[in-house]
Amino acid sequence: MSDVKTPNAMYIDGVWTGASDGGTMDLINPATEEVVDRVPKATAADLDRALAAADRAWRTWREVDAWTRSAALRRVATLMRERCADIAAVMTEEQGKPLAEAKGETNAAADQFDWYADEARHIYGRTVDAHSRAHRILVWREPIGPVAAFSPWNFPALLPARKVAPAVAAGCSVIVKPASEAPRTMLCIAQACHDAGIPAGVVNVVTGSSSFITPYLIASPVIRKVTLTGSVPIGQELLRLCAEGLKPCTMELGGHSPVLVFEDADVEKAAEICARGKFRNMGQVCISASRFYVQESVCGRFVKKFVEVAKSLRIGNGMDPQTDVGPLANKRRFDATEAFVQDAVQKGAKLECGGRRAAQFAKGFFFQPTVLSNVDQSMSIMHEEPFCPVAPIAPFSDLADGLAKANSTEFGLAGYIFTQNTRTAFLAAEGIEAGMIGVNNLVIATAEAPFGGVKKSGFGREGGSEGIEYYTVPKYVNILL
Repeated sequence: MSDVKTPNAMYIDGVWTGASDGGTMDLINPATEEVVDRVPKATAADLDRALAAADRAWRTWREVDAWTRSAALRRVATLMRERCADIAAVMTEEQGKPLAEAKGETNAAADQFDWYADEARHIYGRTVDAHSRAHRILVWREPIGPVAAFSPWNFPALLPARKVAPAVAAGCSVIVKPASEAPRTMLCIAQACHDAGIPAGVVNVVTGSSSFITPYLIASPVIRKVTLTGSVPIGQELLRLCAEGLKPCTMELGGHSPVLVFEDADVEKAAEICARGKFRNMGQVCISASRFYVQESVCGRFVKKFVEVAKSLRIGNGMDPQTDVGPLANKRRFDATEAFVQDAVQKGAKLECGGRRAAQFAKGFFFQPTVLSNVDQSMSIMHEEPFCPVAPIAPFSDLADGLAKANSTEFGLAGYIFTQNTRTAFLAAEGIEAGMIGVNNLVIATAEAPFGGVKKSGFGREGGSEGIEYYTVPKYVNILL
């Protein structure tokens, strides 16, 4: 790292600050299980300061012209790219992913600010012909107001950036509550916002107990909009809180993405793409390919290559540039991974490789990349969101059977298809119940396209031209001349 200091204080009203009572919480490096830093644990007084700042700031920020907001967002993106190595090192230390992945995520987060620098100038209203020429009908889009944004630990730069960038672009203020396990990455983004000249109070970051901060912010009359990336149970709880205040919300919730590999695909290439994609960030990805259905005639070939790639991945501390896969982010995920494997094996799954702690590490939440075959729907790994480095592989007979299996869960975030047949690609893409589809690739998240799901995977979209709409409200004006 350079000499740039890693922020470890809250950012409220343009000022770095500790908790009003001096309280802090420890941050644990998942590769060493050691305390690497401490951040403030917000009190009610701290949250009240953030709310007051957000309420004041948006009333002036909304009046700033779109070109000025655009230029500020562009400066944020530039600063993040210049500081990519520093931000990535912070991310790896507190979250565990390899440095190469952390750098890629930092640049992807910068892309969000870059994209919404343009979208800030593309918030369009319209005129409508009225019944009478004596009337003029106008529809304007105005910023919705102060936003409460909640993001998880698996992508601690990209996921809050998806919320902050469109909110600021639209003329809103925002209070971000990053994940307790990995908050400093978002604090680095706040530093970039500060240095880019985003006015005090427009972007605020509070750290501490989610169970205290979340209901406190949502209950405040200052907050006009809530956005969450998280699990289905957390989403359900936040929806209940939002309902009490009749507050609109965007919910990007859990996923359990099916992959359909058809017999006409390049099977070995598909297996390699799927294996490397599955174990990225140790499977802790909401749109991770997580259930693999392979047409019967080629299933054996797919499993063989998949296992070969899984065994070749180098496990290690994310700070080591030779590392392919790092540790799981916390002990909760490690314990859940063990439970998934034990449940599947007890119910008849075949353990093709992995299945246990990586024995070469005395400390850290390291788990071997794991492949299971002979799986069925009775196993937890097939219907609960896995968020872990375990890949279950099962055969399917034809398109109808594949779609039935792909759509057999309550989730609908993403789905993937491998085929060289255009007809099959279209029919499968139309038939999978998901908000996003990848054909012959797993890398589908990008700033310029909408990101979100259906069914219990949530509603609303982040990214693309659609993303900024959720931070605006239409105002209708009828003028009698």
